[in-house]
Amino acid sequence: MIKGTTKLLGVIGHPVEHSLSPAMHNAAISQLGVDFVYLPFPVKPGDLKAALAGFAAIGVRGFSITIPHKQAILPLLSEVSPIARAIGAVNTVYLTDKGWCGTNTDVEGFLAPLQTPPTPPYQGGAKDATSGLESGNMAVKSGPPPYQGGARGGSDWSQKVAVILGNGGAARAVVAGCAQLGCAEIHVVGRNEQNLAEFQQSWVNSPMPMQNLPVHTWDNLSRLISQADLLVNTTPVGMYPQGEKSPVAPDVIDQISAGAIVYDLIYTPNPTQFLKDAKIRGARAIDGLEMLVQQGAAALKIWLDKESVPVDVMRQALRQHLGLD
Repeated sequence: MIKGTTKLLGVIGHPVEHSLSPAMHNAAISQLGVDFVYLPFPVKPGDLKAALAGFAAIGVRGFSITIPHKQAILPLLSEVSPIARAIGAVNTVYLTDKGWCGTNTDVEGFLAPLQTPPTPPYQGGAKDATSGLESGNMAVKSGPPPYQGGARGGSDWSQKVAVILGNGGAARAVVAGCAQLGCAEIHVVGRNEQNLAEFQQSWVNSPMPMQNLPVHTWDNLSRLISQADLLVNTTPVGMYPQGEKSPVAPDVIDQISAGAIVYDLIYTPNPTQFLKDAKIRGARAIDGLEMLVQQGAAALKIWLDKESVPVDVMRQALRQHLGLD
């Protein structure tokens, strides 16, 4: 029940009507019994600075950010975490004595399904591992051990090869996550050579510099997939309403090794054609729903200053909203 004392959280974007965040966050808030509500706020690009001032004036405690504000908000914040600067985007903002501060929880969300979960309900196993990224130290590997089975080469990520499809903003979070896992090789595949070169160069002077980040055009994909222990799609190809499409042709996905992990950041349709094709060939499939849940859970912990939130409730709310149950 919303009262005069109810504290405000929300998500900003343009458009924002499609956001699934209110469903999962309000489900968790209700379960916790805290006096908060999470609302969608449509904010046009030209109104971003005014929206921040308005939020501060009415006491908004924090908010999520979606397209088109993830990069534009950076110069408007008092403080930006190293991981957000490395990714070049903010998805979570919270209020402190210093003003609005931004971070990015997409790395934590990406990592969660790749790491061994604790006893259910799953409370976000990647939290401690991501703390190394937040401090700007890529070598830090605290937290739970990585995923123990499925990919080739046992449980040691230092022996594994990651191949990332796409070189946009989502790919940056995946690169940072693969670096945190300690992958032996991280390859990025894109269609435009200039964009790939700029993507590669952007990591040289990053707060989390990459010593070696080979980039490739799409015609090298077949060879790379045959080497991949982890194959991640960060492109929008295959997203609703074009769910019959896949970023990888059937004759190319044929090269995937049985037991490799194939991960699609898309969560609708569920599963995507890309994941269907991979599972038929013996790969372990991970869809984008868990990443969505876990990045949201990480943000909610920040806003509510809690060690854990009911991730299972958030997940179930999304599954019901998407008609998956």
